[in-house]
Amino acid sequence: MTAAASRPGRIKWTGLALALVAAAAGIVALQPGGLELRVAPLGGGGPLLVLPLDERERFTLHYYHSVENAPIWEEHWLDAEGNIYIEEERYLKLGAGMGRTPGVGRMVKRGPYEAIVEMHRPTGDFVLRIGSPGVDHTIIWRGTRTNLSLQAPHTAVRFSGRPVSLFHRLKRLIFPHPQTPVHGVQDG
Repeated sequence: MTAAASRPGRIKWTGLALALVAAAAGIVALQPGGLELRVAPLGGGGPLLVLPLDERERFTLHYYHSVENAPIWEEHWLDAEGNIYIEEERYLKLGAGMGRTPGVGRMVKRGPYEAIVEMHRPTGDFVLRIGSPGVDHTIIWRGTRTNLSLQAPHTAVRFSGRPVSLFHRLKRLIFPHPQTPVHGVQDG
């Protein structure tokens, strides 16, 4: 057989091989890639904060109680489907609207703070009206602090989680969302 006669067969097999590689890459790209938490105004517009998360990785909502002016920390995490759970609440003293719900978690002492731990309480997506500077609704994640009260005081925002594909996760590693904090950079 001449080289010219075998070329169509070679092209056919090369095309098939490339198609198989592309299909395999597509399947891998659609595999689960983790989770994403978005904090976006209810009135529309882009998100104020976008956090890539691993399953059960915690993020903390920290603020100062509007009546007691005492610090509060709420630790949350997402399950594989993107559902949000509250896992722990820590506070300096019991204030208005604070306290343990019977049958949810257990009380422990952490230095000067009381904490309700092991809550495993589903919240799903939730809405928060961001307080004024001084209330300082701040998200703590991977060593960063994002003070929502400095960005959008008095704004109602929705916290929502969702699973993302491996392709999306890899893309965000290369091109982070503009509203994803940079590790080690603090904004207040």
